[in-house]
Amino acid sequence: MHRTLRYLPIIIIITGTSAIFWWLLNDPTSDLGLSVPGKDAYTETQGIAEDISIGEFFDRYSGGESTLNESWPVFRGVYGDNIYRSDISLIDRFNDQPPDILWSVELGEGHAGAAIYEGLVYILDYDEELRADMLRCFDLVSGEEIWRRWYNVLIRRNHGMSRTVPAVTEDYILTIGPRGHVMCVDRLSGDLLWGIDLEVEYGTEIPLWYTGQCPLIDNDIAIIAPGGRALMIGVDCATGEVLWETPNPNNWKMSHSSIVPYTLNGQKMYVYSATGGVAGIAAEGPDAGKVLWESSLWNHPVVAASPVCMPDGTIFLTAGYGAGSSLLQLHEHHEGFDVEVLQSFRPGEGLSSEQQTPILIDGHLFGVLPKDARTLRNQMVCVKPDDPTEIVWSSGPTARFGLGPYILADDKFYILDDDATFIIMQKSTSRYIELDRVKLFDGHDAWAPLAIANGYMVLRDSKTMICINLSK
Repeated sequence: MHRTLRYLPIIIIITGTSAIFWWLLNDPTSDLGLSVPGKDAYTETQGIAEDISIGEFFDRYSGGESTLNESWPVFRGVYGDNIYRSDISLIDRFNDQPPDILWSVELGEGHAGAAIYEGLVYILDYDEELRADMLRCFDLVSGEEIWRRWYNVLIRRNHGMSRTVPAVTEDYILTIGPRGHVMCVDRLSGDLLWGIDLEVEYGTEIPLWYTGQCPLIDNDIAIIAPGGRALMIGVDCATGEVLWETPNPNNWKMSHSSIVPYTLNGQKMYVYSATGGVAGIAAEGPDAGKVLWESSLWNHPVVAASPVCMPDGTIFLTAGYGAGSSLLQLHEHHEGFDVEVLQSFRPGEGLSSEQQTPILIDGHLFGVLPKDARTLRNQMVCVKPDDPTEIVWSSGPTARFGLGPYILADDKFYILDDDATFIIMQKSTSRYIELDRVKLFDGHDAWAPLAIANGYMVLRDSKTMICINLSK
């Protein structure tokens, strides 16, 4: 026998054994970095240093005058309750044909809703070609673009990009971009006033699906919850001066939820459901920015819905991904407030919500349940606030709405489901009453909050924004 063939089994054994030892001793992850939730889309992982000049560019296309006088100037409307109050009568049926789409605009992929101020529409868009956060201003009736202010920042798709509603007053517009870039501009001219990079200035950890916190302007003060080195800040809209900062010793992080103004027994506060807990922050006077109360018993990694604050000091909190809901009670005493957890429950045991914030009206809460709510998944339900586990009615298995938004106007709920089917529902505390439904357009992931003023409703899916006239 040939000598090589004689030793072939030994060679095979030695080679195989060496390969096994190499496989056991070699660490295949040695060249990999730690994957931090929400950070995979950032240029830091690419080793690219960005020089972001917030609000650097501006383009004007036309005038911007309007005779309309109603506004939907901030997330969930004038009073923060998602209720449209107007003398204008709105349609309750479509008469076998969809409402006219007055205009349509293609947008970058995202879920950012519009704000409306006296006939002008403001929306934070992301232009994928320019790689830019872009505040755009349109005429409410014609859809004509009036101006845009923008700045370059790299955002990668992560179930969409922009997802916040601007805050608008007579003088100012305030935005927060997907990566925490705060921009304040003059409303009429579009001139840049100031900007803050929350990651740089406060060490903000951007949430898993980018910034979902919609900004707030209160008495010309920008109210932002960065997390990181400050739980909340108040910034002068005119100058950009930081007026107060709320300490953050427990290192609570920015959630997708938005800040809610709330007054209880004469004490004005801002209620915020962070990642780490929920707190009430003093809103005015020498104590502005001071923590009035806090609780870490409500602590979930993904919180999108805002707190629902009720006149009696009860606060309803909810989140998706198995979090369910909690009912808190504030008790005031001479030194401040105590917080009591009245009730906590899982999805399917009562009202909970993954994305949209429930509406409080007529002593009842209305909301769409998340996909993990068992047999009631994605249904609209009505509950009593003192016991959200007691479901007064549900819309039933043939009326499911996904993650779509809803608004109350003219005693009717207007609901947009995931695929841009538009539903009109009569407000009722006794049963589900669907008045009509129509497919508006071939939509996808229609999750953005709705906005309405002067009977004109602005809505969108992931890539298209439209305007319809709901006036009778």
